[in-house]
Amino acid sequence: MGVLNVTPDSFSDGGLYIDPDRALARAREMTAEGAVILDIGGASSRPKGATYGEGAALISAEEECRRILPVIERVARELPKVWISVDTFRSDVAEAALQAGAHMINDITALRFDRALARVVASHGVPLALMHSDGMPGEMPHMVDSANIVAEVTADLSRAVSVAQEEGCEQLVLDPGFGFGKTTTGNLALMSGVGTLLSLGYPVLIGVSRKSSIAQAAAEEGMPKDQLPPPSDRLAGSLAATGIAVQHGASIVRTHDVAATRQFLNVLEATIRAGSGQN
Repeated sequence: MGVLNVTPDSFSDGGLYIDPDRALARAREMTAEGAVILDIGGASSRPKGATYGEGAALISAEEECRRILPVIERVARELPKVWISVDTFRSDVAEAALQAGAHMINDITALRFDRALARVVASHGVPLALMHSDGMPGEMPHMVDSANIVAEVTADLSRAVSVAQEEGCEQLVLDPGFGFGKTTTGNLALMSGVGTLLSLGYPVLIGVSRKSSIAQAAAEEGMPKDQLPPPSDRLAGSLAATGIAVQHGASIVRTHDVAATRQFLNVLEATIRAGSGQN
């Protein structure tokens, strides 16, 4: 799953693909590199805290649609073989996106913001990704301590699954929400805890790409914050966390770096097969 943010303020690629022509060019590039799903988002979810200051402000549904709909329409028309996921937590935006050609919805609030989104998804018969997070868009916290992060996330997503099922959703994907209100230790524990999430009966999506916890985990002890690797230099660390999650059962990987991640996953899979004696 390749990341395509049509925003001015996303933490890694904000401002790069607001223009529909540039967004389409990036979509073509990621598809050529091996992306089978493109996750298009029009609203940044940067949390508050030491890394991102005040975090991302909540924008209107009208502005979100203005940003994403032209891109969805062009990608759907010119890249008909790629699946389009839309990163939104609003039911009206989801409805417009699906009518414009999207194939699935990715809700970072797991229906906490707008339960009606599940009804929209169910009416179209498409998949819904439910991601765990703390807080609400526009006021997401940077870190929330947890005594047992894997159990807490599993319980919260189990409740979200129940809500989605009550509204008629049948095709669900679960995302532990790496970076959304968790500590670095908690984020890393969730990668090893993917198997627990799988017990809920749905495939698991992970999105660790370039996030601040990767930089913090990679840092030498005592390294000043201003010396931590910037988002563009976090590929190796992102792949390390990705490898752990995939080995524990994650089946969809959301990334900014499609070509490198595709190669990494190909080699990881080949190595696992060789070790097990498979052809």
